[in-house]
Amino acid sequence: MKTETVDGVALESWTPQEVASALEAGEIVLIDVRTPQEFMFEHVEGAMLMPMSGFTPKALPGQGEKRIVLHCGSGVRSEKMARSAIAAGLDRIAHMEGGFGAWKAARLPHIGTDMATGAPKKVTP
Repeated sequence: MKTETVDGVALESWTPQEVASALEAGEIVLIDVRTPQEFMFEHVEGAMLMPMSGFTPKALPGQGEKRIVLHCGSGVRSEKMARSAIAAGLDRIAHMEGGFGAWKAARLPHIGTDMATGAPKKVTP
């Protein structure tokens, strides 16, 4: 995990493996900021969707005991939205380095689309 201080708040950049472990342990809320179309085609199981186009930091879930981790396709949009959340007053925010592309490159399980039927299917590389 890398950490950068933004406006006095730590912005964390997590690896896909760190995100997978924390998600499995129930320690984080994972929020996908990609478009609904991208999410429907493939996504991390258990991730919530809040597209960048309608991203509202004040609408994010409470940060009680769980850190919020944002992700997108490559890490660019999620970092931008994490910075936006910090500017809006959130102080426990992170994003996933490399986004969903890095998740798949790390060969982590996700929900994809069965191209024959259009139905969602678990992908376990």
